[in-house]
Amino acid sequence: MSKKLAFNIPILYEDEQCLVVNKPAGLMVHADGRSEGPFLTDWVIEQYPETANVGEPIRTPEGKVVIRPGIVHRLDRETSGALIIAKTADAHAYLKAQFKARTIHKKYLVFVWGEFTEEFGTIDRAIGRSSSDFRRWSAQRGVRGEVREAKTYWTRIGKAQIGDDPYAKFSLLIAEPKTGRTHQIRVHMLAVQHPVVGDTLYAEKKPMALGFKRLALHSWSIEFENIEGKSIHVIAPLPRDFIHACKKVGVDPKKIK
Repeated sequence: MSKKLAFNIPILYEDEQCLVVNKPAGLMVHADGRSEGPFLTDWVIEQYPETANVGEPIRTPEGKVVIRPGIVHRLDRETSGALIIAKTADAHAYLKAQFKARTIHKKYLVFVWGEFTEEFGTIDRAIGRSSSDFRRWSAQRGVRGEVREAKTYWTRIGKAQIGDDPYAKFSLLIAEPKTGRTHQIRVHMLAVQHPVVGDTLYAEKKPMALGFKRLALHSWSIEFENIEGKSIHVIAPLPRDFIHACKKVGVDPKKIK
């Protein structure tokens, strides 16, 4: 391991071929060739050493090879919630095929700035690299390189103005990315002028709010088919900051569905 892992990694589902963990905010899924650990993959190797050769390594722009044992998909460092890990090569291939076919259904809970007036909607905007910052992606003008289709469904489940500040308005959404582009929910919310609370990359001028000290994005629900053909549906319990923020906007976190 690169460093001692100080994070608790709850297991939400497990069978002989795969598992689903509730990734804590602040933990990177795997190395990127630049950041120091620890990484979730350190825990995977420690707990499931047989996964060492499962998955596909990547090569960084600097030419470093990064292993990703068991990793089928990823969450941003500051995003919490459900993440699938493959324990075997067969499971990795089976799950990867489902992601490619877009048959795995993911739902995120996200707090955004501003009030959505509609109860539900779709953001259908292609995403490409930002021309102004290599770290960012964009669904607006000024993108560079390949532009790829991206679609996000959303449902508003709460909204509120906090105190007397007319600018302190927030909405709680369930976001369902139909496609799986990097930073998709964050980029789409910015494109419709409702950036994610706590997003220091895409809303760097916005203050932290609702008690968050990180990105207000949680991978809440994931549905997939395991290698035996059984339908699996996993819900990731809300972390404390989400429970606190839900109450601030008048939503009972136990009644979210």
